[in-house]
Amino acid sequence: MKPNYFVFLLFITPVFLFGQEIRNTSYITSTGERVLRIESILPAEKQEVWKIFTTAEGWQKWAAPIASVDFKVGGLILTNYDRTKTVNDSGTIQLPIINYIEGEMITLKVILTESFTEKVRKEDMNLQEIIQLVDLGSGKTKVISSMIGWGTGPDWDKTYDFFERGNKWSYEQLIKIFR
Repeated sequence: MKPNYFVFLLFITPVFLFGQEIRNTSYITSTGERVLRIESILPAEKQEVWKIFTTAEGWQKWAAPIASVDFKVGGLILTNYDRTKTVNDSGTIQLPIINYIEGEMITLKVILTESFTEKVRKEDMNLQEIIQLVDLGSGKTKVISSMIGWGTGPDWDKTYDFFERGNKWSYEQLIKIFR
C-alpha cells in the first residue's frame, strides 16, 4: 500500500535497512504534546542530502513521482503520488515552507488533504514537520524528522497512525536511494 503523504517513519526499536540505521525517537513533551520523530543516518554528505529535500528532482527520487519545489520562505513543495496527475490536480500534497536555515533545517506546514476527516482538517492549525540535517563526518548525515502540532481525540489518533505508516514508507524510500 502506497501512502499519499511524504513524511516520516516509526519503529519501536532501531532498524537496519541496507546497513543504515533508522530509529523512532518519538516522545510526549512536558506539556503533553506528541512528537512523531524519526532519525536516520544516510551514507551521504550533508549538502547532497539537502538537495534531496530542496529540489523537485530530489523529491522525485524518494518521495513522489510528481513534484514541484519553490524553495524559499513562503515557498511551496507540491507532490502527487499518482503518475498520471500533475501538481495542479486533486490529491496533490501541499507543504508550505515556513522557514529554513540553509543546509541545516527546514520547517514545513503540513496541509491535510480531503482524505482526512473534516474535523481534523478544520482543527489543523499547527501540524508541521521539522527536518534537521546533522553532519556526522566521514560522508554520513543524520536526518531528524519531527512532526509536531497534533490535535487530540480519535480522529487525530487515526491521523497520527496514518503518518506513522506513511513516514515509515517514505524513509524506507529515502534509504534506498543511498544504498
